[in-house]
Amino acid sequence: MAIDIGGTKIAGALVHPDGTMTSTTRRPTPRGVDGDGVFAAVAEVVAELARSPLWATAARCGIGSAGPVDASRGTVSPVNIEAWRDFPVRARVMAELARHGAQLPTVLVGDGVAMTAAEHWLGAARGHANALCMVVSTGVGGGLVLNNRLHPGPTGNAGHIGHISVAFDGERCVCGARGCVESVASGTAIARWAGAQGWTPPAGGDASAAGVARAAEAGDPVALAAFDRAGRALAAAVAATATLVETDVAVIGGGVAAAGDTLFAPVRAHLADYATLSFVTGLRVLPAALGTHAGLIGAAAAALMLLPAD
Repeated sequence: MAIDIGGTKIAGALVHPDGTMTSTTRRPTPRGVDGDGVFAAVAEVVAELARSPLWATAARCGIGSAGPVDASRGTVSPVNIEAWRDFPVRARVMAELARHGAQLPTVLVGDGVAMTAAEHWLGAARGHANALCMVVSTGVGGGLVLNNRLHPGPTGNAGHIGHISVAFDGERCVCGARGCVESVASGTAIARWAGAQGWTPPAGGDASAAGVARAAEAGDPVALAAFDRAGRALAAAVAATATLVETDVAVIGGGVAAAGDTLFAPVRAHLADYATLSFVTGLRVLPAALGTHAGLIGAAAAALMLLPAD
């Protein structure tokens, strides 16, 4: 059983051993309610899954959530779900499962770790024993697979590449540190920097990173510079991670990665300046393969990788 919790939707599915999904369901993430009000949508997802004839065959439950998460305590404090601060989502989900007759071992991971588990199981990192996977969107998150094992760390935040500093005198990040990858390479940062350099979209056009990407594809020099800057930050962080733990592939997904070569070309070009030691020169950078399915597949994959079956 897989549950994917985000700022706009809460989804669930029963995921089979080959990664196919059945009984997929979703609810919009409630707004303007308290923590229990948000959890009511999770409870509805569980209740709908419980009506499946396959419900009794479920062996594990995986929860992937927007973060921050604390997997050791089973709590979440998503920046995009204001009603949840230190919310005990794992215990609440397990209680809901029990209400429907299922006593399942349950694991909580952040969305970056879930995406990593998904891409290693069925996606672009499949077959790689050591991988960094990352989500580049409004923020930047990620996760690690080391020696074919998901490595979430004690609190579930290992591999959070978005908060590696790549500019020691850079601007303050939302996390409080300076020069984080997220403050340079997130979609929010790309759009902000392009705007500060004088780029403006056509009248009524898109001022987000997607709009900057379209301008870059058309040859706009500021837009191209914005993506080159982001690509350089990502390359530096990817190379640093590979040097530290010897990953051989970096998989990049998320909304900004949808820009394709507009993002990947500068990442790969700048990687040559940072991944210079003999054991990282073969590092590959690949686009994620699973798209919008990564959250649910990743929650299931995390449960398979981190939990024993009953």
